[in-house]
Amino acid sequence: MKSFIFTAMQSGIKIWAEQMNAWGKQHRPFIFLIDFEMEKPLLFPLEEAGKHLLWATPFSVNTGIPRPSQKLERWEIEPVSFSKYKKGFGLVKTHIQKGDTFLLNFTQPTPVGTNLSIEDIFYQSHAPYRILLKNEFVCFSPEIFVRIENNRIFSFPMKGTIDALAENAEELILNDTKEIAEHHTIVDLIRNDLSRVAENVEVRKFRYLGRIKTNRKELLQVSSEISGTLHENYCSEIGDILLLLLPAGSVSGAPKPKTLEIIRQAEGYKRGYYTGVFGIFDGCSLDSCVLIRYIENQGGKLVYKSGGGITFMSDCQSEYNELIQKVYVPVI
Repeated sequence: MKSFIFTAMQSGIKIWAEQMNAWGKQHRPFIFLIDFEMEKPLLFPLEEAGKHLLWATPFSVNTGIPRPSQKLERWEIEPVSFSKYKKGFGLVKTHIQKGDTFLLNFTQPTPVGTNLSIEDIFYQSHAPYRILLKNEFVCFSPEIFVRIENNRIFSFPMKGTIDALAENAEELILNDTKEIAEHHTIVDLIRNDLSRVAENVEVRKFRYLGRIKTNRKELLQVSSEISGTLHENYCSEIGDILLLLLPAGSVSGAPKPKTLEIIRQAEGYKRGYYTGVFGIFDGCSLDSCVLIRYIENQGGKLVYKSGGGITFMSDCQSEYNELIQKVYVPVI
């Protein structure tokens, strides 16, 4: 079976979705990867994907026996300067005040210095979703994009992070006015997105807490669960369903089209596969994640990409601190 590596010049995203529809109709398992800008979609039959990717998810693993690797001994970061961050943040706030967007996920790259390679990080990290695109990036994501099973679709947006050791951390994050407003907004966005492809969409759980252990500290993360019902022939339209949901709302914002335009202006760089989506279709069910907690190999130099949601209540210094707080590896 042929692998499909598309380019924008080939109207790649449309061909990508059509090929997924065809394999879905045949119930052929496949692996897919899509970048945030939707310019470099990848699609592989499951049996060929291991030539390009390694992964470990709650339902599928192809890593084999972990190779011997070094322990994490050095972790140095060079965050974007506060003045540069403030400039982009200010542009975002101006658009919010004008009503162009009311939630925007603003991100920036952070060069990191470590004794580990991206392969070492892949094997040593602990996360629900670990993905290695060979020689290009490693991702250790805690966030599900969508799951599809028995014609039900589920999404679990994550918004709200705090140091678990902070005094009254649970109470602080769950009662923070800004975090509550941001989470309401992203849940509404995801609910609307799912309504484009499903019926009977509902919020099953709202703002529950999870824990993430890292090399720097333990974090609390706030999530919600949203679900809906697909029609019985969803496998034959699996590519179209994904295309209607992209890019992920939790890492873009709302309203999505205008917010994407502002992101390009404010961030000043291409995210690439960061905040894109990785997924596995087993012939019937689909599991996927948002590519956050992500380190990219740029010509031998490692760059971590991170960010957070900006609303009208956001404070620049606090958001800058959150961007830095997320520059970690879940290595214990």
